[in-house]
Amino acid sequence: MESKFDFSESSEQPKKPTTSKTSWVAQLRYVRQLLHIARDTDYAATLEAVRADIPFRGATAWVLICSIFIASIGLNTNATAVVIGAMLIAPLMGPVLGVGVSLAINDLTMLKQAIQNFVVMVVLSVATATLYFLIFPLQQESSELLARTQPDIRDVFIAFCGGAALAIARTKKGTIASVIFGVAIATALMPPLCTIGYGVAVANPNYALGALYLFFINATFIAFASFLVIKLLRFPMIQYADSKQRRRTVRLVSFIALMVMIPAGITFTRALKENAFRKEANVFLEDHITTLPFGSYLSKSAEIYYVRGEQAEIIINPLGLVDIDTETELQLQEKIKTYDDLEKATLTIVPSVRK
Repeated sequence: MESKFDFSESSEQPKKPTTSKTSWVAQLRYVRQLLHIARDTDYAATLEAVRADIPFRGATAWVLICSIFIASIGLNTNATAVVIGAMLIAPLMGPVLGVGVSLAINDLTMLKQAIQNFVVMVVLSVATATLYFLIFPLQQESSELLARTQPDIRDVFIAFCGGAALAIARTKKGTIASVIFGVAIATALMPPLCTIGYGVAVANPNYALGALYLFFINATFIAFASFLVIKLLRFPMIQYADSKQRRRTVRLVSFIALMVMIPAGITFTRALKENAFRKEANVFLEDHITTLPFGSYLSKSAEIYYVRGEQAEIIINPLGLVDIDTETELQLQEKIKTYDDLEKATLTIVPSVRK
């Protein structure tokens, strides 16, 4: 019989509050749905659109020629808005996207057509730009032009992200036009081709080769990103390829992308070193030059040169305002060596002109 004085622990323990796995599952499901792109993919329409954009003939060729002239004028006059307009007009993405897509689906016919039209696109663009700069020679090297001669690793990331965005937009049902226009501006295939033409016209191989490298960075990583997106979305193979052949294709494409990226990485490393040197040089000027008579002027007028570190130099020119004695100069020479990034730099103090 049950006693009312039974103080033994109840067999039913109170439920402890536990972290519900349901909420985590729901959140993960939401994130997956948020980032899932396969359900919006229109496979047949995508391939049809990519094939249609590859050929350069008739109207497309003339649109390209006109856009090259516009971009060349923009570079000639340093007009950023004109260059951007030319990038929006130029039909350059078709063959580049065609290369990436055709490699992903093993469509050799499309690949051949894309490569042929890519070559036509490059030759036609460079020839048009060269003709323009031969007729209207650039009087002064503009910043818009010089910006295309020294690419680095950041250009790789821009091209890759732009190519991925372009491929995703192309595969979506109802292409996002704003993405296509944005990628055309961000990846900037047009200006490097015009800069190559300028380099050829003025016989400056450094400009031509630098711009050519930037163009191949953009083209390679747009194609590489589109290749990966099409693979990720599991587009059906046009021609059968066994697993060994597919792995070989992926390795080849990845190897080419890596080889194109390495020089850009080296250039970026140099840019980082130069930036560190200039920053440290300004700290040195602030710490030790501004304390001298007319120090503020001497610091602001100081010339900082950097050529891959070995020829780094800081030049102080008093211009007769102050006479920096030998003892002070020796102290400055010692102090500059205490800065890590200035250890190999040369401090040059121009002697004051004595009356």
